[in-house]
Amino acid sequence: MARAIVLINTDVGMEEEVAKMLSQIPEVKEAYVVYGIYDVVAIIEAESFDRLRNVVISKIRKMPHIKASTTLIVVEK
Repeated sequence: MARAIVLINTDVGMEEEVAKMLSQIPEVKEAYVVYGIYDVVAIIEAESFDRLRNVVISKIRKMPHIKASTTLIVVEK
């Protein structure tokens, strides 16, 4: 199982809406509005790294109100 943490910057005031939209994506296991450099953090899982990449590029990055994202691939213990 491939996992990643996606750090997201949103348009001002759109944090809650983006977190709700992320929650509709099956691969998004958790989504949180946070304070600090980023506005939303999402934990995603997929059956492969190719599928994980596809989710980030074709679903998350193309969502409205997302200005930028940084993806951290989780390295298993």
